[in-house]
Amino acid sequence: MDLSMKPLLRSLNGEAVWPPPVWLMRQAGRYLPEYRAVRAGVADFVALCTTPDLAAEVTLQPIRRYRFDGAILFSDILMLPWALGHGLEYRQGEGPVLPPLRDAASVAALDPARVADRLAPIMQTVRLVRAGLAAEGFPDTTLIGFAGAPFTVACYMVEGGGSKDFAAVRAMAYAQPALFGRLIDVLTEATIEYLSAQASAGAEALMLFDSWAGVLSPSLFRTHCVAPATRIVAALNARHPGLPLIGFPRLAGLLARDYAATGVNGIGVDTGSDIAAVAAMLPPRLALQGNLDPLAVVAGGAPMAAETAAILHAMKGRPFIFNLGHGIVPQTPLDHVAALLEQVRAG
Repeated sequence: MDLSMKPLLRSLNGEAVWPPPVWLMRQAGRYLPEYRAVRAGVADFVALCTTPDLAAEVTLQPIRRYRFDGAILFSDILMLPWALGHGLEYRQGEGPVLPPLRDAASVAALDPARVADRLAPIMQTVRLVRAGLAAEGFPDTTLIGFAGAPFTVACYMVEGGGSKDFAAVRAMAYAQPALFGRLIDVLTEATIEYLSAQASAGAEALMLFDSWAGVLSPSLFRTHCVAPATRIVAALNARHPGLPLIGFPRLAGLLARDYAATGVNGIGVDTGSDIAAVAAMLPPRLALQGNLDPLAVVAGGAPMAAETAAILHAMKGRPFIFNLGHGIVPQTPLDHVAALLEQVRAG
């Protein structure tokens, strides 16, 4: 199939496709019984992400069930610090745990030279998924590769895991700007190599997740979110002309205007934003992606239908990809997802 005819790629190329293409963040995950069956047989989450046959199977599961327009590579944003040699483990009920990175020696210990070898299994997953989409009869589905944005990855590395306010990373950005800047630089260059490798392996679009961008002041947002994304987009455009990239500066609010200047082809909009207001301040050919509340899908019925209709009404006539404002949650009923897709596809 001509790649330019895939609905999601058409939207990212500035076309107002209608009904809009649709996929859901975390669509390959714990709400699916077939995912839970695979996960039960794997010792740990890192092993699942780095076993190509299993990661490809998990990536394809939601496509088989729902025929989404996008197949997002099954992996995790913290595979990059793991590949750089930083410690990482996932603890039940606690999430990711990393050694807190707080000094120059820890930044200097990060080893970009080891990234390609450690992430080679993920590139094999990309190749397997691309082949699987063709072999299993999903010619309209776009394979999306991704990485965590440098700031969000740095959040987990500095804090040592998740946080309510990311106070340690914000304090480092203010009090130790040179040190924090070196960390962001290392992550930016590693992210360029990681995403470029995914593109070479067969990813047709890329996404940059900046999940914690919204904790920063405007000045720090421009320094540590906008500037690195601009470098990443420029490098990828030079290496892979025409390959689109979606940025997701979660909770950016009005600062989405600054993020649009990075050169991304699309911007993901989070649940807390009025997507019509975001659209009004951005270029008309820039695709928006979002932004249904994942809990609306849990509720289903009239609340989900009303929220979905409002988003569709606001976005008709501009480049748009229907998605959630954050990842789908494990308690989501399967039939609610089916009902959502039926409504979106009816336009």
